[in-house]
Order: sequence, then structure tokens, then C-alpha cells
Amino acid sequence: MRFLSSVLALGFLLLLAGCGSPSTREAPSAAYRAMPASASASVRGDFAGSPGVDAFVRKMERHGFPPSRTAAILSGAQRKQSIIDLMNRQAPSRSSGPNGAWTRYRAKFLTDESISNGVSFWRRNESALNRAASRYGVPPEYIVAIIGVETRYGGFVGKTRIIDALATLSFAYPRRAEYFQGELENYLVMTQEEGLDPFTPRGSFAGAMGLCQFMPSSFRDYAVDHTGDGHRDLWHPEDAIGSVANYFSRHGWQPGEPVAVRARVSSPSEARAMKTGFDTRYGLGQLSSRGISPATSIGRVGQVSLLQLDARGGYEYWIGLKNFYVITRYNHSTYYAMAVHQLAQAIRSRKGGSSGVRVSSTW
Repeated sequence: MRFLSSVLALGFLLLLAGCGSPSTREAPSAAYRAMPASASASVRGDFAGSPGVDAFVRKMERHGFPPSRTAAILSGAQRKQSIIDLMNRQAPSRSSGPNGAWTRYRAKFLTDESISNGVSFWRRNESALNRAASRYGVPPEYIVAIIGVETRYGGFVGKTRIIDALATLSFAYPRRAEYFQGELENYLVMTQEEGLDPFTPRGSFAGAMGLCQFMPSSFRDYAVDHTGDGHRDLWHPEDAIGSVANYFSRHGWQPGEPVAVRARVSSPSEARAMKTGFDTRYGLGQLSSRGISPATSIGRVGQVSLLQLDARGGYEYWIGLKNFYVITRYNHSTYYAMAVHQLAQAIRSRKGGSSGVRVSSTW
């Protein structure tokens, strides 16, 4: 999934701050109303003469955008140096040994407040969550946990105009220009499909939108109209809930199957010598021969991943199942997926009751 999380370290999502975005279907903005139908095909303003702009204007013709319209939209976009600065701060740090990184990361999301707010969000949206779980086979707690990790249940959806974010990263950030031009293309098509003013939607500094922070390409591929009102509106909790569930389902979520379980490790030095991560593939017999086994029964499964978490006091080892891998399609990070898993378990435990899915109770 071409998604905000696939290009940024998730810990930095807390910097997306900005209170809940207003509806994307309010009256057209002044910039939108001021666009003349027969405007010049030349881009003016902050992106006039920028590399790739003219080619992008021509490219949008394949989607039915006259050059004058694309040029008028780009002329109304603003270059934001703050966005470039934030992107440049995303380089991951590397450690040569255990330093408690997982413990610190986990603490950002597994707080008493976050768990309580997750329960409250579940109760407010119980009907929509139950419908999504029934239709897509994804337990409510995992949908809630994704929205909690991404935007604190809609409290921090971002306040940057999406057009400014994507234009800045498309035409003033060469390192990722190709990727973000693709997202800008999808964004403009998305606004046309949904009847939106392209200057109205606001989200993250990298162009992610709504309670579930979909990038435009993911919006077009996976967003659903869960309310039945004829529109896909990721700023609406019901549509965000259905869209997360659809995303997981389309990426192979296995209803009723485990997500991850703690591993027993008889030889830590042997485990440290093995390749670990959400994208590793081992048979249980192969792990057993190295002194690694599930701490609880997981039934008959195919290949699994071996996960190493740099916890305070030493490494933790877990066994990731197919559904754990599905969570990493939202963000290609073992820590992200484990935070979602453990937050989901904590929310379900506090709310009480069972969602009908077999998962590890050790979190």
C-alpha cells in the first residue's frame, strides 16, 4: 500500500498534530471559486517553472483534466518549507545493540488514556464496527487500534492542505518526487470522483487523509462508503472504519486466526543469530530445531515470522502469523504492527467480551 506509513517512521505520526478536520464537503474555497474556466495553461505562483510541472500538467489530460484546469490548481498551491524540513528529519536511526527502543515506542501508544479512549471510540461506533467486522471478517479491536495509532481516534488528523503537501513534495523535494507526483495525480482524480474542492481537504504533512490516514492512491483503491450516503469520506468515522476493514481484508486478513504469540527461546544467542522481522519466513519445525517455540498453542499454521523486539532489559521474541503480516501492509514496521496488536488486545480486554477471534492474550 502506498501509504504515509510506508514512507515515514510511525513514531513521527504524533507530529501530524491538528485538531479534527472540518468536513470536506463544505462550500468551495475562495481559491477554487477564483479559478477561471479558460485560465492559462501556464502554472503561476510558487511552482512556476519547477521541474516536472509541465509534464504533470500534460499527464493529467489522460484523466480528463484540461491543462488550464491543472495549471490553475497548481497555481493555487503553496510551497511549504516546513514540509520539506519534516521530511528531511525522517532518516531512521540505527543501533548496534539493545537500547530499549521497543519499550519507548510502545509507551507512545499503550497508555491508559489511549486504551480508555479506544474503548470510548468503540462504544460510540459499535454499530459501524460490527457491520464492518461482519462484512470483512476483521475484529473491531484491530480497526479501532489502527485509528488510535494513526490519529488518536480522529483527534489528530492533520491540518495541512493536501494540495500544498503533495505539490511541495512533488515539485520541491526531488528525492521522492516520482512517488509524490503519483499521489498528487491520484489526489486530483480523487477530488474529481468525489466532487471535492481540491483546496479543502486537510491532513498530514505528507498528504495522508482522514481518521485512518490513507494516501490518495490508497483512498482510490480501498476507501469505501460505509455510511451508504454515496460518498467515501475518511473524515467520517463510519467510512474510516469500513475502509480500514476493507484494506485488511483485501490484503489477506484471515478471520478467526491468531495475530502474534510470544516465543519461548531456550538459547538467546541462537535466536540473536537468526534473521528476524515481519518479512522472515520459518516453519515451526525449523524454529523448534533452534530452540524457539510458541508460548501458547497456535494450531496448525504454515510459515511464520520471527520477531525481535528491543525491550528494556533485553530482547523479546515473538512469532508473527499471517494476520501480523497483514497489519504491516499498513506500515512496513514490526514495531508498528506490534503496537497495533497490543493496543487492540488491551482495548478488547478493557471493554470486555469477545470478538470471536483467536489471538494471544499475552501483550
